[in-house]
Amino acid sequence: MNKKSSIKNKRVLNQTFCSSALNYLVSTKKEEVFDLVVTSPPYNIGKEYEEKVDNQEYLLDQEKTIIEIVSRIKSGGSLCWQVGNQVHKNSILPLDIVFHPIFDKLGLELKNRIIWKYGHGLHSKKKFSGRYEVILWYVKPPKEHTFNLDAVRVPQKYPGKKSSRGPNKGKFSSNPKGKNPEDFWDDIPWDDNWGNVWDIPNVKANHVEKTLHPCQFPVALVQRLVKALTNKGDLVFDPYMGVGSTGVAALYNDRSFIGTEVDKVYYKEAKKRLKKAQKKEKNLFRQDKPVYDYKLSPLSEKNEL
Repeated sequence: MNKKSSIKNKRVLNQTFCSSALNYLVSTKKEEVFDLVVTSPPYNIGKEYEEKVDNQEYLLDQEKTIIEIVSRIKSGGSLCWQVGNQVHKNSILPLDIVFHPIFDKLGLELKNRIIWKYGHGLHSKKKFSGRYEVILWYVKPPKEHTFNLDAVRVPQKYPGKKSSRGPNKGKFSSNPKGKNPEDFWDDIPWDDNWGNVWDIPNVKANHVEKTLHPCQFPVALVQRLVKALTNKGDLVFDPYMGVGSTGVAALYNDRSFIGTEVDKVYYKEAKKRLKKAQKKEKNLFRQDKPVYDYKLSPLSEKNEL
């Protein structure tokens, strides 16, 4: 019987495997090695990279993988699970609702339910058009988790405001480094010196990051999580790597990365992007380009009927 491999002993800056997450994980020892897990699993909605199955079967399969993942997260480590909705006839099923009991049962602590707002998607005719998804951020107790607030602060709304009473009267009342960005942000200027905002365009059409993957993570979304929840040299894992956006964010910010992806085409694309990330190539992902202001387009002028 072959001995299971140790991630600790084989750890390098960048390791990727063309394999299902479950097959990879069960081939390794149950060692607590991951500082952060960031991923977006298949939603079981019939996309080209997944086989749609009965929802109960889907959740059971997901739970098997999640159990293996959690057993390898360090105490004090974080897991960020990004999901959207399923649509069943005339009703939607928010996947964060059905996934939470799995994580809760495994003893993880939910720290934030983060809203990712984006600008493009299908237009609905009989309900409001969906324009956001959810990131569930969990921490594995009992150790204290990493949270680098200064690395992800955003500009204060009223930086010139001063205290009017008490021992700090006349002093600035807000942190000069910026404010805590909260778990839902909107209408904040895009400025990489202050970190990025959750109002982040999804990767469509002419987006600089666009590859052949139909549901690609924007690197900026992951980068904020990497900066806030890990330190340099920490190990980030993505069990559903796709074309490697999590790895790009990790490597570009001097973290180590392990990723698995079962689709050979996506895996090859991820390998190319990760090599560029290790070299810190420019124009690899959207960093300091402002979010496009639609009001500046002539198409935004009101039509006269």
